[in-house]
Amino acid sequence: MLNAGDTAWVLISAALVMLMTPGLAFFYGGMVRAKSVLNMLMMNFIALAVVGVLWTLYGFTMAFGNDVGGGLLGNFDFAGLSTISGKLAGFATAATSTTPEVAWPGADALPLFAFVMFQLMFAIITPALISGAIADRAKFWGWTLFVAVWVTIVYFPVAHWVFSFNGFISADSVGGWIANQLKALDFAGGTAVHINAGAAGLALAIVLGKRKGWPKGTGRPHNVPFVLLGAALLWFGWYGFNAGSALAANDLAAVAFTNTTVATAAAVLGWLIIEQIKVGKPTTLGAASGAVAGLVAITPAAGFVSPLGAIAIGLIAGALCALAISLKFRFGFDDSLDVVGVHLVGGLVGTLLIGFFGTTSVNSLGVDGLFYGGGLGQLGKQALAAAVVLGYSFVLTFVIGWVIKKLGGFRVSAEDEVSGIDEAQHAESAYDFTGSGGGLGQPSSIPVKTSTGTAATKLEESKA
Repeated sequence: MLNAGDTAWVLISAALVMLMTPGLAFFYGGMVRAKSVLNMLMMNFIALAVVGVLWTLYGFTMAFGNDVGGGLLGNFDFAGLSTISGKLAGFATAATSTTPEVAWPGADALPLFAFVMFQLMFAIITPALISGAIADRAKFWGWTLFVAVWVTIVYFPVAHWVFSFNGFISADSVGGWIANQLKALDFAGGTAVHINAGAAGLALAIVLGKRKGWPKGTGRPHNVPFVLLGAALLWFGWYGFNAGSALAANDLAAVAFTNTTVATAAAVLGWLIIEQIKVGKPTTLGAASGAVAGLVAITPAAGFVSPLGAIAIGLIAGALCALAISLKFRFGFDDSLDVVGVHLVGGLVGTLLIGFFGTTSVNSLGVDGLFYGGGLGQLGKQALAAAVVLGYSFVLTFVIGWVIKKLGGFRVSAEDEVSGIDEAQHAESAYDFTGSGGGLGQPSSIPVKTSTGTAATKLEESKA
């Protein structure tokens, strides 16, 4: 039986997650130079177009089609979504399935199209997250090609591993190995989204190389209000990301909503405390970055831990991510906007801490972690899932990026990087400094000193 309330909630959640990609564009866009902001916005916006089409053609079926062997990839029964209409998803439709295997215990079914659209938004924002690692130096069409290849080879298979559960699409459907064989827990995408994107960001930053003048000559964010606006939009949309992953308007959704709120709040405090200790002042960039770190860390755990566990995860993630952003200076990779320090590290923190803070008192389909008498078994499963996704994403991203770079299609010229890639790549500028109106192909005639930076420039410079 179709549940109208659950269907409405999932569709609203899909819209909230869609809003996260423009929010991410503002978050990243505020941190780059004034003459690179349009390129950054476009790198995020194009993901909506590219992934939306590919998801319809073959992405959904690769991720959620019946497994073709070993839990690695779905079949092509749903290619083009031509066989989706009228179908329902949910364990209530699985007549032969008496024990749900997933933390989505809604009593009634969803239209499969609602689930298709909800998962599409996850597929869109994941490659968009990677863009921050290569800000200020990527060709737009090279990036667009990368997004198309990357989601096909990396994201769609990993989504199958993590999100495709036996018996969810149909009574006899078989899903991915992490979800059903390993049984590692990931409520809303700590592995499939954040560890995946963070590892890819690291690989791509290495392939494209450092910006001119890095680490001392790349400046500061050009529009801090944009950064805070983007973080706020991300926080708002993240309720769809996490609470929507209950796939029902129920108690579990409310728990995930609560945990998302308190973990993010705690992470802001954790980041700012580290910032105060390291540089002597709390910054707006630090607060925004701390919020995102908390959102990332609670994502895999939102439906498996108590609010007190969520606060602990948030504090730990905020502090560790604030410290982790300095790793790029130690190891010499130019991760422009701290995708590695926030998304890879935050995703690892949240995924692993399920093994400590998970409790079946919140979700009977979860596990009891070490602090609730469950031992170390689940921690091992979480670590294995994280390690495999990290390694798979890093290696394949490195290869994809290297090939596109060798073909001459990825990094802008040194001249364009210095002068500004908005004009070079898009024939536009974000701001009219002349006061004469501006327009397509009309750059400012007044030299303006602009700058770029990361989500916690002062904290980073103290470690450089």
